[in-house]
Amino acid sequence: MANQKKAAGETKEAKATKAAAEASDASKFVEDLAEKDDFSQWYLDLVYKAELADESPVRGCMVIRPYGYALWENMQRAMDARIKATGHENAYFPLFIPGGFLEREAEHVEGFAPEVAVVTRAGGEELTEPLVVRPTSETVIGHLYAKWVQSYRDLPLLYNQWCNVVRWEKRTRPFLRTSEFLWQEGHTVHRTEEEAEAETLLILNDVYQDFFLKELAIPGIPGLKSESQKFPGALRTYTIESLMGDGKALQSATSHNLGQNFARSFDIQFQDADGVVKHAWTTSWGASTRMIGGLIMVHGDSSGLRMPPRVAPVQAVIVPIWRKEEERAAVAEAVGKVEAALRAAGIRVKSDWREERPGFKYNDWELRGVPVRLEIGPRDAQNGQVVLVPRTDRAAKETVSQDGVARRVQEVLETIHTTLFEQALAFRKSRTYQVSSYDEFREILADRARMGFIEAWWCGDGACEAEIKAETQATIRCLPLEHPEGAGTCVHCGRAAGVWAIFAKAY
Repeated sequence: MANQKKAAGETKEAKATKAAAEASDASKFVEDLAEKDDFSQWYLDLVYKAELADESPVRGCMVIRPYGYALWENMQRAMDARIKATGHENAYFPLFIPGGFLEREAEHVEGFAPEVAVVTRAGGEELTEPLVVRPTSETVIGHLYAKWVQSYRDLPLLYNQWCNVVRWEKRTRPFLRTSEFLWQEGHTVHRTEEEAEAETLLILNDVYQDFFLKELAIPGIPGLKSESQKFPGALRTYTIESLMGDGKALQSATSHNLGQNFARSFDIQFQDADGVVKHAWTTSWGASTRMIGGLIMVHGDSSGLRMPPRVAPVQAVIVPIWRKEEERAAVAEAVGKVEAALRAAGIRVKSDWREERPGFKYNDWELRGVPVRLEIGPRDAQNGQVVLVPRTDRAAKETVSQDGVARRVQEVLETIHTTLFEQALAFRKSRTYQVSSYDEFREILADRARMGFIEAWWCGDGACEAEIKAETQATIRCLPLEHPEGAGTCVHCGRAAGVWAIFAKAY
């Protein structure tokens, strides 16, 4: 009897030791993750620890690692489908642009001059004309469009390209602001201003806003940029503005009605149906890997990333659990069955057979933001069941049958998307303020616990806008497309105001 008690005691002690070891092992992966209060470091920790990206030997550039690139590919695929569904075709234009091209649109070159990288020597020789490394492609594409457009019958031209661009940034942060980044840039040509404006808004709403809502679960606000914030050389710039987890804004995508500025600079002309030769109307629009940064900052929590299911590189991870070698075969058979069922249902799934403790794996995949975790141990294998744990609510774990697991995972993925969107929207609403007092305006922006979007009347004067920026570091993020009717008093200068604006500090 004494020996039995001793054996039992040793067993309990061994179990306690093992549990402590597992807890320690599980926590070590995220123990250095900064608290979300230190938002900047928290963000960097997630980028690097979740293996989305790494530093490059070239200052200001980044290496996108496979996990991060898989995320970008899923985002790219979803957006590309929307772009093509609206009648656009993909093409590709050169990385290098003749230096003189940038000079042909004065406002454009002035806006990009500080960020332009220039090649002056190649092939061991000085170049006759310096080459600009593409910061954006309006100029070189305008040159080609002038060759391709002769008649109104050639219009519209609706082209897009997926590529990299270089803007020599002084202060960089992975995904948010890097010297080289990936993006798509659309460039179109139209007969009339009305057609160009319709195109600009089509992209804003049917491509970008739809993508952010349905793929990234991010509630962006579409609006018009103020004159000081519009794209260099544009007639009008529209934007999607999103609120990040620290109360700062992120310009998530932009769509520009370029008017006839670039058409005049590059002689994009056509003979219209009435026989008159006219300058065309052009647009451009773009969204970049900056969207990954937005995804992190909107949805991440103290345990790591939370991936929106529709773009997540891995939608469900299976963690096999066994202690004795003789248990492994049965667990492996169950894992194989479940994995096959999920793949057949179109779910991106991964089984984690690494030689690590289950607790470590749980924390690792939570850090990486995988939406659903499935646990399969010997008893689960025997009973034909799976333990399902959603990333958005780990307390809501449930046991489901192996036969019904694919359907249940699909349901949970949809619930997770809705949950992420509703939480992001609730946060934005809690950090959006309508103010009429400039004192209150400044108080909100000075308080990190309250900082967010400020809605207020603005007089429309650029000088007034510049003073607000100088005094508070806040800019007009957009003039929202949905806004109150009527007029009021400018929040800063007190003059009569007819423009409703959203202000915020921004990335």
